[in-house]
Amino acid sequence: MNRRNLLATPALLVLPSAARAQAEAPWPNRTIRMIIPWPPGQSTDVQGRLMAQYFTERFGQTVIPENRPGAGGQIGTNMVAKAPPDGYTLLAASNGPIIFSPLVQRTPYDVEKELQPVASYGQTSYILLVRPDFPAQDLVQFLRLVKAEPGKYTFSSSGVGGAQHLVTALFNAKADVDALHVPFQGSAPSMAALLGGNVHFSFDTAAAALRLVREGKLRALGVTTASPSRLMPEIPPLASVGGPADYDVGGWNGLMVPAGTPQPIVDRLWTTVREGLATPELRQRFETIAVDIGPRGPDTFMAQIRESWALFGPVIRQLGIRAE
Repeated sequence: MNRRNLLATPALLVLPSAARAQAEAPWPNRTIRMIIPWPPGQSTDVQGRLMAQYFTERFGQTVIPENRPGAGGQIGTNMVAKAPPDGYTLLAASNGPIIFSPLVQRTPYDVEKELQPVASYGQTSYILLVRPDFPAQDLVQFLRLVKAEPGKYTFSSSGVGGAQHLVTALFNAKADVDALHVPFQGSAPSMAALLGGNVHFSFDTAAAALRLVREGKLRALGVTTASPSRLMPEIPPLASVGGPADYDVGGWNGLMVPAGTPQPIVDRLWTTVREGLATPELRQRFETIAVDIGPRGPDTFMAQIRESWALFGPVIRQLGIRAE
């Protein structure tokens, strides 16, 4: 072996070993992306950023929130579904692209085959809302009034096939209500239509509507979950005040990763979420945006998703709801 080969040999030996050492270093050893498939300021964005900040503090590596909105959350969700399953791309998951989109249209991703649930953070309730001047004072009066004139009363939503539309459609089907759907491009214009008196009622999240209720700008007739929310105990469950006895619907946000992500990474993420939501600081921040904390791990989170598909699927098929 000549001198040139001898000099080159150490470099050839070092490079593979250095690469191997980096690959074998404990996860995480570099920056992590958290894809948020909604615009800044939306509930999924707020919750995702809270968790990204907590991960950064706990892991010693930066977790960067990255907004990739579009197509009702499908663009960002598909990015994560197609990403390498190495623990460096996380999804801020929510009902829309995970539960509802696959039921009303063909999505570019398969939730069960391409995504791994890690944790849901808790539950948010939707609220049945009317203006203060609406003639019905409670749910019993509301149902009597709306049923008396089928097709007269209107409700708003953030769009055909979205969470608000389907939460309302399920209630209407179970309560035998015939009302006209008025879809808008997003929850903000839907809320504006209700506040402006352009529609008669609407369902929206506590995060979006509770402040307006407490300020007297809207009136709440009930929450969609079967159990009262301890964050708004003054608003009763719809099922307990004259609504359908089996109506029990809540929203959630959570964390997902590409399918095939190593189990130790999934386990560490889940443990970190559970420990974080047990701290007073992080718990209070989530409760400020009306999230009833109750984290679920990978298996129970997936069961929750399947239960939602089973709940909404028949109604969607019965009503022939398809995304526009």
